[in-house]
Amino acid sequence: MQRSLYLVSLLLTVSPPLAAQQQSPPCSAPEYRQFDFWVGSWNVFNPQGRQVGSNTISRVLGDCALHEQWEGAGPSRGFSYNLHDRTTGRWHQTWVDNSGMLLLIEGGLVEGSMVLSGVTQNAQGAAVTNRITWTPVSADSVRQIWETSTDQGKNWSVVFDGMYVRR
Repeated sequence: MQRSLYLVSLLLTVSPPLAAQQQSPPCSAPEYRQFDFWVGSWNVFNPQGRQVGSNTISRVLGDCALHEQWEGAGPSRGFSYNLHDRTTGRWHQTWVDNSGMLLLIEGGLVEGSMVLSGVTQNAQGAAVTNRITWTPVSADSVRQIWETSTDQGKNWSVVFDGMYVRR
């Protein structure tokens, strides 16, 4: 009898309760896969067809986030983390680069494109709205357009227009 109790006790400490075994893993809901079209290794080209950089986007932290590693054709380098925030239901990106730039943007899917936006300040201290749109073109290409506005979205200027082509 004592040996049986010992075995039951041992099994309970080794095996999680049945309810815990049946729970879905964190970040397994469909909304966490909405930006997966951007996952991969890419060469990035400007509208004139010149390569302007390379980028690798990978799933990290148990598939709860995407990590971006950008290398421009010149000296520019940058990283971002992207995640679906379950508390707000929105996607969030934190971008940093080797020029000291910090960009915090958020948003979500709009007609099949991921659209994230946020406000920064220019050198004069004026507000600048940033909007970045990623659109899957095919299984092997994604277009990214980064636009800015200094008049609260009435007029937009393209800062970056890149075509990601899978390596």
